[in-house]
Amino acid sequence: MPRFVALLRGINVGKARRVPMAELRTLLATLGYRDVQTLLNSGNAIFESTTRSTPAHAHRIETALAESFGIETHVIVKSSADLAAICAENELAAVATDPSRLLVACTARADDLHSLALLAPLTRPPEKFLLGRHAAYLWCPNGILESRAAEALLGKAGRVATSRNWATVGKIAALMECKPLDRS
Repeated sequence: MPRFVALLRGINVGKARRVPMAELRTLLATLGYRDVQTLLNSGNAIFESTTRSTPAHAHRIETALAESFGIETHVIVKSSADLAAICAENELAAVATDPSRLLVACTARADDLHSLALLAPLTRPPEKFLLGRHAAYLWCPNGILESRAAEALLGKAGRVATSRNWATVGKIAALMECKPLDRS
């Protein structure tokens, strides 16, 4: 059965917009999703479904979150094939010495992904930015909090995207049984 990951944007950061992962798993199960698992407390939910439409999954989950928790958040759903492609094209993994400082930004639509190109001029050496076909990648060797590009990605400029660090992407890929490409 096809596997998917739902990436919730901006939940469980600070005191607002709290979604307990146990309750998220229950909610997704009531929507008919199978083998629901969550990873970390930052809104990563892996599930199985016979329906292949990622936009339909995203819409159902967004609606259910609003109805059940009173939280409106952007949800991006990727299939295991999508995630494998995201991992495979990440050329910055070869230079990233700390996976927690390599951000991977996903969008629901290709047009939204292209809008992230505005981050490139904000990078400062030794940072590196890559806009791929499936995601955008930002290497922040001096730390995410020190990067103007990361600040923009995590703020309003990146509102069409949600990001995870490379270590989290690897954990999601392992749960989905699609291994990220090891470029070391």
